[in-house]
Amino acid sequence: MIEGVRALGASGTQVSTVGLGCMGLSEFYGAPTDQQAATRLLHAAVERGVNHFDTAEAYGMGNNESLLGHAFRDRPEGITIATKFGPMRDSAGQFIGVDGSPENVRRASEGSLRRLRVDAIDLYYLHRMDRNVPVEETVGAMSRLIEEGKVRTLGLSEASVTTLRRAHAVYPITALQSEYSLFSRDIEDEILPACVELGISLVAYSPLGRGLLTGRYASEADRPSGGDDRRAAALPRFEADNFASNLRLVERVKAVADRRDCSPAQVALAWVLGRAENIVSIPGTTKLENLDMNLGALAVDLTEEDLTDLDELVGAVQGERYDEGGMAAVNL
Repeated sequence: MIEGVRALGASGTQVSTVGLGCMGLSEFYGAPTDQQAATRLLHAAVERGVNHFDTAEAYGMGNNESLLGHAFRDRPEGITIATKFGPMRDSAGQFIGVDGSPENVRRASEGSLRRLRVDAIDLYYLHRMDRNVPVEETVGAMSRLIEEGKVRTLGLSEASVTTLRRAHAVYPITALQSEYSLFSRDIEDEILPACVELGISLVAYSPLGRGLLTGRYASEADRPSGGDDRRAAALPRFEADNFASNLRLVERVKAVADRRDCSPAQVALAWVLGRAENIVSIPGTTKLENLDMNLGALAVDLTEEDLTDLDELVGAVQGERYDEGGMAAVNL
């Protein structure tokens, strides 16, 4: 059985091993969830022991942060809210680059504090690396927010080992957020070992392959589509041919789930959480039944036979995890 709480880096903060990624409540995976329904989900998560919630300035162009600020305006004790900055969007919502300048650190943090309705951000990430600003400058500016009591701990998202070490030398990094799942294992050779060495938590986002690993899709007819769902338009693994091939891989996950009498999603999530003690996860959902299913992964014990079968998926997934522009911005 996987423990339900793990330490967040060397910060002394304990967070739920299964947290909640909140992006999909506002954007990218379908129409935004209305505020009342989203608030009910967030409160239900707290009632079930979830205390780690992840958002970003870029999600809904600030609306996701505002949603959490509203839901947790009478904040329960022990809640950890992480947010991120860096990617910039124009008035139409198009991404127009990354700004890791000290000036933007200040601007973005003040906006996040206001929208979240907090005096201090628990975990503040640089969401993507800025090729034009040395990470030392960005992290130095972020550390000054800690000195001012406006931020408690620092993180990076989608950073390479070299960048992570450079940042950690300026100020201790508490968490690295990276995509990690049975379908996305590129961090295993260098990044994950470096996190263990440096005492940094790996916060695994999209541990369910953006829904692919849940078993919810049975055929091409189930493939996400439409203007509100960016997966089919911007994520190559959801393109028609790749999608069909990847669904065949999920059958292997289903076979393990059948042996364990659980769901494919629980197998996929238990696999991620079992890779190392410094890993926590933030699967996203808009539905209470999915939240409960994700939390059920804590009770799943995978055997050596299961792990061997799941390792057969290495390198088999078809399509990159982002389109060309997205891939150019990760692991920098």
